[in-house]
Amino acid sequence: MISGRIKDAIRERSKEREKAKIEKERKKRRSRKYGQKELTHAKRGVLSCMLGGLTLFLLILVFSVSYISRGEVSLLIGLVGLAAAVFSALGLAYGIQGFKEREKKYISCRIGVVWNGFFLLGLFMIFLRGLF
Repeated sequence: MISGRIKDAIRERSKEREKAKIEKERKKRRSRKYGQKELTHAKRGVLSCMLGGLTLFLLILVFSVSYISRGEVSLLIGLVGLAAAVFSALGLAYGIQGFKEREKKYISCRIGVVWNGFFLLGLFMIFLRGLF
């Protein structure tokens, strides 16, 4: 008697799981137009955004240390600024390469190219200001 109830409960649960699986598949099919797969972000674009974020963090770090020490900074801060420029250039390159990936969302590439281009231009202007 108890084993019969357990078997019924197991069958009932498996039917519920099957219904849930079918409903989930229907929702997936509805979200795609004409059976096409859903677009994902370009991997190089996401990497470009990450490098832009790292560059922003390094710039905030450099500017805050320079402000706190009233301009008396060591060579290490200059190397961190140079590393920020390298990361920004890499992020710009990855963002441009991300546009070549097929059937992807390119918004991350656009954001990464704009951020990294802006940071690279700003760092270049700071470098030029230091020369003259």
